[in-house]
Amino acid sequence: MEPVRVVSGTAVPLDRSDVDTDQIIPSDWLKRVERTGFGAGLFSEWREDPEFVLNRPEHSEASILVTGPNFGTGSSREHAVWALTDYGFKAVVSARFADIFHTNATKNGLVPARVAPEVADALLAAVGAEPALELIIDVEHRTVAAPAIGLVAPFALDDAVRERFLQGLDDIGLSLRHTAAIAAFEATRPEWMPCTTAAPPRFVSPLHPGSPAPGRP
Repeated sequence: MEPVRVVSGTAVPLDRSDVDTDQIIPSDWLKRVERTGFGAGLFSEWREDPEFVLNRPEHSEASILVTGPNFGTGSSREHAVWALTDYGFKAVVSARFADIFHTNATKNGLVPARVAPEVADALLAAVGAEPALELIIDVEHRTVAAPAIGLVAPFALDDAVRERFLQGLDDIGLSLRHTAAIAAFEATRPEWMPCTTAAPPRFVSPLHPGSPAPGRP
């Protein structure tokens, strides 16, 4: 996960409330085993409508999604965040997020900027009226700004989550900050307790060097 201090760019105004994860990335796309390629499925059912906001050329380079309240409800699928980031979004602005979606976003480098309802409404109207309007989301100072219209507003972000973004730390990164303590703990574990070791050498049949022998891994 890369550090995130400021996200700036144009936005897409998705003026819909209670957008759930099945609408963000339909279940047909969950068969993929990679974490990439989900951008093509983002809002795929809605994008069948030529007039849907993501299909408009003036929003093709947008990196911020501004949307209605209760964004990311429904199932806990992390694929919803993967779809948004794979499409190119770096932040989502809303008056309210579903808890699990909010957590998934912070663990995958997508900034969930939760603003006051009147701020979200003002941004939706402003971006809808002027697609070229630049938004600036400052993670360090926890503000959302639209300088051209004189708007600056705070957004909610826990101190710990803010630090994760600024340092570029996902769950693995957080654990790796304590490698010395982990190694010291593992050194004191009794030998009879389970431990993780390197896999043994792979047995290869002398008759077929390119393949393992029958019954062998």
